[in-house]
Amino acid sequence: MNSIIVFGASGQLGRCIKNVVELNNIDNVIFLPEAEADILDTESLEKIFSKHKPAYVVNCAAYTAVDKAEDDAGTAHKINVTGAENLAIKCKAHGSVMIHISTDFVFGGDVAHPLTEADEAKPIGVYGQTKLDGELAVAEVLNEHFIIRTGWLYSEYANNFAKTMLKLGAERDELNIIADQVGTPTYAIDLAKFIFTIVNSSSQAYGTYHYSNEGVTSWFDFARAIFDISGVKVKANPIRTDQYPTRAKRPSYSVMDKSKVKQTFNIEIPYWRDSLVTCIGRIQQ
Repeated sequence: MNSIIVFGASGQLGRCIKNVVELNNIDNVIFLPEAEADILDTESLEKIFSKHKPAYVVNCAAYTAVDKAEDDAGTAHKINVTGAENLAIKCKAHGSVMIHISTDFVFGGDVAHPLTEADEAKPIGVYGQTKLDGELAVAEVLNEHFIIRTGWLYSEYANNFAKTMLKLGAERDELNIIADQVGTPTYAIDLAKFIFTIVNSSSQAYGTYHYSNEGVTSWFDFARAIFDISGVKVKANPIRTDQYPTRAKRPSYSVMDKSKVKQTFNIEIPYWRDSLVTCIGRIQQ
């Protein structure tokens, strides 16, 4: 029993995990996109678990449309809570360890210090609430779990802030970027590598962990870095959140403290701008 199943494999993180697997010739990793593995279909899940007998299950499947979730709370709850719970139940029945991906959106964003795993989670929107409820459902069902909270994910795959800025920067002369929301960009390839650090460690230090790249920045400064590194010539203007209203409110501060994950797994985490240089180099290739 040594296989690893990745659910939600067609999304950004799933594709980054696949990239890491291919580059490092990692065996016995099964990638199941949403079309092949519906985490709401318990009969189908039972067949998958019985067939593959996974040692680890990585849950990248999630409803991540933050604004749409405000008007589609039922679907968000099904995927982020019920789906996560279904996987936890199957993991318990089959002796699998679950690695569940969560988000900095579980925090309210009203505390201006790096957030630890012990800080109170108080989401300010439907997406964050469903992700928190999913965490709680997993933890209640299954002791053998690693919940990884991350944020500001980007990569050369799928749709994300970095790729959007590169596209818009090439099309326009001027862009307005929010400057009063602060967090840490996270290169999804770095997160994918960390997932295999967990697997390879065979650690039983189960629980919740924060993982993002190192450092702190705003969306405006993130965008400026993207333009500087890529050589895209565009004027970027800093604006306030209230000048760009969205359906869902975003946390104004979501910098996460990573002391626990660094000490537990003895890892060094790359600085966000260094990883951005790597990512943009790959995109431009």
